[in-house]
Amino acid sequence: MPCKEEILSNDYADIIRDYMLPESLREQVTQPFCQRILNEEFAFAYVKRSEAPPLSIGAYGYASIPKLYGLMQTFRSENLTAMGNLRIQGSPLSLQGQGVILGFIDTGIRYQSEAFVDEQGNSRILSIWDQTIQSGSPPEGFDYGTEYSREEINRALRAENPLEIVPTRDVDGHGTAMASAAAGSVLDMGLTLRGAAPRADIAVVKLKEAKRYLRDYYLIAEGAAAYQENDIMEAVKYLEQMAIVFQRPVVIVLGLGTNLGNHAGESPLGSYLNSVASKRSRAIVVCGGNEGDKRHHFENTAPRQVEIRVSEGVTGFCMEMWNSSLDSYTLTIQTPGGERTAAIDFRSGYDRPFSFVFDRTVIEASAILAERTSGDELVFLRFQNPTQGIWRIIVSQRENTRISTTGLFHMWLPITQFLDGEVDFLEPSPDVTLTEPSNAENVITISAYNGLNGNWAPESGRGFAGDNRIKPEFAAPGVQVSTAVGERSGSSMAAALAAGCIAQFMEWAIVEGNAPLVETRLIKSYFIRGALREEGIMYPDNRWGYGKLNISGTFETLARL
Repeated sequence: MPCKEEILSNDYADIIRDYMLPESLREQVTQPFCQRILNEEFAFAYVKRSEAPPLSIGAYGYASIPKLYGLMQTFRSENLTAMGNLRIQGSPLSLQGQGVILGFIDTGIRYQSEAFVDEQGNSRILSIWDQTIQSGSPPEGFDYGTEYSREEINRALRAENPLEIVPTRDVDGHGTAMASAAAGSVLDMGLTLRGAAPRADIAVVKLKEAKRYLRDYYLIAEGAAAYQENDIMEAVKYLEQMAIVFQRPVVIVLGLGTNLGNHAGESPLGSYLNSVASKRSRAIVVCGGNEGDKRHHFENTAPRQVEIRVSEGVTGFCMEMWNSSLDSYTLTIQTPGGERTAAIDFRSGYDRPFSFVFDRTVIEASAILAERTSGDELVFLRFQNPTQGIWRIIVSQRENTRISTTGLFHMWLPITQFLDGEVDFLEPSPDVTLTEPSNAENVITISAYNGLNGNWAPESGRGFAGDNRIKPEFAAPGVQVSTAVGERSGSSMAAALAAGCIAQFMEWAIVEGNAPLVETRLIKSYFIRGALREEGIMYPDNRWGYGKLNISGTFETLARL
């Protein structure tokens, strides 16, 4: 049975599940619920919220609640030159992404732009799935949104008012910027706008905005773009299936990120990306985020006092603490006025609110001793109406503990876009600041540098992953990237340029038959050989990965084999 009403309605809670609902929900939900099967591992259930318990980690489980993801943004020819891209576009290789599909999951696309039209005036966009428009037919096998084919887009381009035929829009412009950086080709804005793979075909998913109840749960700032994990997973499925439908290689690029999760790529979205990236003729590129200089990560050993600065006007925020030894340590929370909670002992795991006599702030604390997907320990704190000033979290060793531990823990505050004011750690760590899902093992993770001068972009997220795996793999230009909507900066632009390079490589490998069995992990190996590395840096590095992505260097290496 289609789940369209339940997917769109804020009256229904979205639950990411594997095999069955969490036990606490099975006991309370007596009415039939709607569900969609994603693959052999994941399904999405839609349960009427009035029949389910209030949203909390204790009742639903951490992995079952969809995480929310935001945009990672803040074309000049120098950027393509820095990656060796222009050299590969020209003869003798002449690789421009022909026969490859570049898939974008983002804010949509301004399909009328000449950046996405070929020499005959036809659109290079194969299809657009707009999850926000419900007036047309969804893609086959999906329950919501409207799909627009290339034929419909071409008809719209020839009409006096294209939006009357294909009404999808990209109001923000982020998706259009990414698509044009990766695959644009047009004379525009007084500049020759040329993407990394100007002859690749394009497929687009415009994500619907997150439901209100999830925005409220995660205390997302009003007006901030936020997208649900399960909608992104559906979008990945839609794009990756094109490898079968069109019998062509597909490169999927994600310019989204979040600080929710243990930063080891073990969320449901990360796990699903891993499975897709391991398939032949698929590649997945994910930006590393722009949290490197935002002071939103703290790492140290217990016992420790952690100080968080909250500016005036902040209405709320969430904070996660991972890898702490909850059976050996307690937390005490102190307000800016000096009022303290009792020591919180999390050995049993629970949801618990804390209020204060002289402070209007309410804090909800949840704990899981072994989070289901990662096995790590988690404390999740929701600060509602936090008082301005310095908050302190005292991590102390529990009395009479017999467990020997280093006490290492990480804390993450939300990504900048999700906050309605400044919230940061007084003693932050710029490392382990790659946003999720870029820490997923099989994807290609891209950090950003300035292609105009070769310097590191300080806002770019840094590795390594939370479990110390090598992330990112490569750095690409992400500062002042020219696009069809003007210059944009951010790791999402770096990921778009890198995806264009990968489309070039897949044209050589798969379309031209030189390495027809490649998938994401093999592409990493090829690109590692060609990456540019500078003296004085030990590689792999937590900023540069294996070096600056350089596709020309990859082919120079292949020529010597």
